[in-house]
Amino acid sequence: MKWTPDPDFIRTTNLWRAMQEAGFGRYEDFYDWSVTEREKFWDFTVRQLSIRFKRPYDRVLDLSGGPEAPYWLPGAKMNIIDSVLTAPPEKTAIRHASERDPQIREITYGELSRRIDDVLHSLREAGLKEGDFVGIDMPMTPEAVIIYLAALKGGMPVITVADSFSPREINIRFGIAPPKIVFTQDFIHRGGKILPLYEKLKQAGAPQTVVIRTVQDGPALREGDRNWDDFLVSAPQPLESTAADPMDTITVLFSSGTTSEPKAIPWNHTTAIKSAADAYYHHDIRAGDTVAWPTNLGWMMGPWLIFASFINNATMALFDGLPTGEDFARFVQEAGVTMLGTVPGIVRGWKKNEKVRQYDWSGIKCFSSTGETSHPDDMAWLMEFAGGKPVIEYCGGTEIGGGYVTSTLIQPNYPSTFSTPALGSEFVILDENFRETDAGEVFLIPPSMGLSVKLLNKDHHAVYYAGLPKYKGKTLRRHGDYLVRLPDGYYRVMGRTDDSMNIGGIKVGAGQIEEVINAFDEVKESAAIAVTPPEGGPSELVIFAVVREGDENEWHRKFQQAIREKLNPLFKISRVILTDKLPRTASGKIMRRILRGRVT
Repeated sequence: MKWTPDPDFIRTTNLWRAMQEAGFGRYEDFYDWSVTEREKFWDFTVRQLSIRFKRPYDRVLDLSGGPEAPYWLPGAKMNIIDSVLTAPPEKTAIRHASERDPQIREITYGELSRRIDDVLHSLREAGLKEGDFVGIDMPMTPEAVIIYLAALKGGMPVITVADSFSPREINIRFGIAPPKIVFTQDFIHRGGKILPLYEKLKQAGAPQTVVIRTVQDGPALREGDRNWDDFLVSAPQPLESTAADPMDTITVLFSSGTTSEPKAIPWNHTTAIKSAADAYYHHDIRAGDTVAWPTNLGWMMGPWLIFASFINNATMALFDGLPTGEDFARFVQEAGVTMLGTVPGIVRGWKKNEKVRQYDWSGIKCFSSTGETSHPDDMAWLMEFAGGKPVIEYCGGTEIGGGYVTSTLIQPNYPSTFSTPALGSEFVILDENFRETDAGEVFLIPPSMGLSVKLLNKDHHAVYYAGLPKYKGKTLRRHGDYLVRLPDGYYRVMGRTDDSMNIGGIKVGAGQIEEVINAFDEVKESAAIAVTPPEGGPSELVIFAVVREGDENEWHRKFQQAIREKLNPLFKISRVILTDKLPRTASGKIMRRILRGRVT
């Protein structure tokens, strides 16, 4: 299936209007300008997004520290919250509903601002000050969004943890970036099930915790913990945002690498600009749009959704519940969603659920898909289901703040393909000998706004730059995706080349999974790999293991149970393969490509 934009439609898009204002008639020329004249492009973009400053920047980019350590908007004083709350106060900021209460409710930008001030005032009353970390481990609800923005307004970086993680994983993350206070819920409500959340925080040894009650007879609180209603104090007057440098940390997100400890990636005020820019140019989000994306603040798409929606003066649609069910499908229709983001696994759920098909999604302008490799048949079904609408494939990472390869609404759209590098982002595809190729590993070419410049718990240079050659005199940055450039110039992402993977839309390190598997006394060694089916589609988790005894079915059950309890219940093992030994290099590194070749 192919979607071709009508010329009249093209002229209505943010991207087309921006191109005309910048003096470009062809998208290809506009893209080239975005990477050859980076300062001019980002200065133009900051003005397109109406980003507000307490003190204007002296220049756009300072490269005195080299392309690995760019300083964006030097001399400026800002707080990204001032660019989030610019829509008229009577405009709807959030539409929300849940499985337990399907009635759609609305929060205006004016009410959102007042509630943010109430939470910020309450944080200060609780003794928090600028620079203190605030933890959030809860579903993507209006309260989560308000807490997040309140902390940012007060200059308090937010540590976000996905609500699906085990107590052990919560403990690891809060150990890397210890919050002074944590916000959570008593329970998660999904698909009719009630799952404990506050209890996991207690088991994780979380610090002082504020609990939002969703049921009357909830768990007893630890000494020092507080109910949300007891914590919240109304602000006596509107509060000013805390002035910050553009590169100051606003959020710490976690993205797994090749070891058992996740990378702690700080986002700064300019990362939010990157997120909003991708939404503006590539997703055509603007005032009048309603944007939904089933996500969580512990995944980069949570903060992305906040900045993508609010900086562009759109309405954010939040549904607390199972995104594959009938209730969500009804919510999309009744909330008037115009841009719907997803992951391929959710699309498969919609496709299989006959009840979803009774709802009218023709009001959707476009979809977006990220998090894992998609299957063309699934995306073609989605396009057709909404009456012939495009799917913006969107691939990037937490350390990018958005995408490096994506699509647009002014170019033809084909299922599961990308039409362009993201504006302002540049990359090259290289083979194992660092020669340019049409099928190989992606290397980013810095600088680009949004790219991380530090890690809290690892050597940033060692992770992303060490050992890489120059490419035509340009610095290369390691990323790890396996990308194919198609004959028509479009792209397909075919998974990961390193030891990290996307399982169920969540990035996880092979080492994290292997640590759980190797905890069994009978397991000598193991290797976790992600395998993309030849026809495309989401990666499947395959475990190779050397064990003393037992069969594959028995170990599949044991491994799955251990991963569910100790890591994440969303990680599903597709297959367990028992072997006598694992192939390794001379230095002892597991040769995962050989293992992938054994999976048939």
